[in-house]
Amino acid sequence: MTTTNNINNINDSSTANQSDKTIVLDEPIKRGESLIEKITIRKPKAGELRGVSLVDLGNISVVALQQVLPRISTPILTSQDVANLDPADLLEIGAEVASFLVKKADRMVFQKS
Repeated sequence: MTTTNNINNINDSSTANQSDKTIVLDEPIKRGESLIEKITIRKPKAGELRGVSLVDLGNISVVALQQVLPRISTPILTSQDVANLDPADLLEIGAEVASFLVKKADRMVFQKS
């Protein structure tokens, strides 16, 4: 039984890692003495989308991203961090978040074209 649980845990963790996206920022975020040069975002669960319109997220609304990114980013981005992002970085991050809203099969079709 332990072996089965371990195999299930391995499968769950590999699936989770496949939905993570790391984005290297063109313009790093300065936070105190440190620079944030890359951000990893993960596919949100339904509860992390509470209070946010999926249409707004799909349209890459800055306000929607300011609500969702602190919940799904590593390092955690604050609303102010999102507001201070370079527009090109914001668009890239927003496009990745929006892609999480599309079914896998549809995403594959989009990536092939």
